[in-house]
Amino acid sequence: MTVLEAMRSRYSCRAYQDRPIEQEKLDSIFEAARLAPSAMNTQDWRFVVVTDKEKKQQVADTTNRPKVFEKAGAIIAACSNSDHVMRCGQAIGPIDVAIALEHIALQATDLGLATCWIGSFYADKVGAILGIPAEVAIIELMAIGYPADSRKEPQREPIEKILCYEKWKF
Repeated sequence: MTVLEAMRSRYSCRAYQDRPIEQEKLDSIFEAARLAPSAMNTQDWRFVVVTDKEKKQQVADTTNRPKVFEKAGAIIAACSNSDHVMRCGQAIGPIDVAIALEHIALQATDLGLATCWIGSFYADKVGAILGIPAEVAIIELMAIGYPADSRKEPQREPIEKILCYEKWKF
């Protein structure tokens, strides 16, 4: 599968088989995350992978769709240990973690797995469940596992609506 094919195949999975993910697949997925670029090469991302059924249920209960995510093979808590702000005014943590999570999503797709970004969760509750220190930002959760649904063709804007050259022309 090419990278572009993985991008076209990736989708936000909303139904998972109640099936564990093989350790070698998890290793491959997190190698992809490790290779992601980061601001100033800080590599500030940290991941807590939850595969224990009871703990997954606890984390899923902090989200807006617990019944969907509890069956995933794993739920990843993606964190940043940096509060650095770049010259452009953007914090590096959310950007670096987002890049690493997309590396995870694409590698998972290549391995026959599906993912779903989860932004609707209670970070303080997830932190307490997983023992994540208060000074570490929990940026995003991601469900990952074997899909029990199929990809629906997403609607995408035409290229001319999102792209211009040399100056803003929208």
